[in-house]
Amino acid sequence: MDISLLGVFLTVAVAHFLALLSPGPDFVLVVKSAIKYDSKNVIGIALGIASANALYIALCLVGVGSILATSVTTMIVLKVIGGVFLIYLALQALRASKSSYSNLDIQEDTNPTETTFIKEFFIGFLSGALNPKNLLFYLSLFTVVLTPDVGFAFKLALGIWMTSVVFLWDLSIIFLLSRPKVRSKFTKAAFYIDKVTGVILGVIGIAIVKSALSKQ
Repeated sequence: MDISLLGVFLTVAVAHFLALLSPGPDFVLVVKSAIKYDSKNVIGIALGIASANALYIALCLVGVGSILATSVTTMIVLKVIGGVFLIYLALQALRASKSSYSNLDIQEDTNPTETTFIKEFFIGFLSGALNPKNLLFYLSLFTVVLTPDVGFAFKLALGIWMTSVVFLWDLSIIFLLSRPKVRSKFTKAAFYIDKVTGVILGVIGIAIVKSALSKQ
C-alpha cells in the first residue's frame, strides 16, 4: 500500500471509529437487548447492524466511484457537502447536554421476554438501515476521500474493514456494557467522549471543505 492510499485508509478508519464512539440509536438498542436477553441471541443484533452498514458501504463505494468519474466540479461540490455534514455531526455532539445521555443508563428488566437470533438480526438490520445518518455519513466520508484512481481491491478491503469494526464494536458493547457497573461508568464518560470525538470530526470536516475549495 503506497503512502497516499495509507493516508486515505487512516482518514476513513479514524473518522469511522470516532463516529462509532458517539452513542446513537444503534448503541442504545444493543445495550437494551444485551440487558434483556441471552448474549448468544443478542449477537444477532450486532450482525444485523453490521449487515445494514455493509449494504450502505457497498452502495456508497460503488456510487461514489461513478459520481467522481463524471466531473471535477461534481467532485468538489460533493466534497464540500460531505465536509459540511461531518461539521454538522461535530456541532451536534458539542451542543448536546449531559441530560441527553441519560437514556444510556438503562435499568435491567426483571421480567425479560424471550427472543431469537433471527429476530434480533432483523431488529438490528432495520435499525441500521432505517437510520438516515448511516447513509449520509458513509456517503460524505467516501465522497471526500476517494478519488477515481482508487482501485476496486482497496475499496473492497476498506468496506470489509469498516463492516468488521462495526460488528466487533457492537460485540464489545454486548459483552461489556451489559454489565451494570461497566455500563454506569461508560454512561458517565459518554458525555466527555462525545465532546472529544466531536472536536476531531469537526477538524476533519473543516480540513475537507478547505481542501475542496482550494482546488477551484
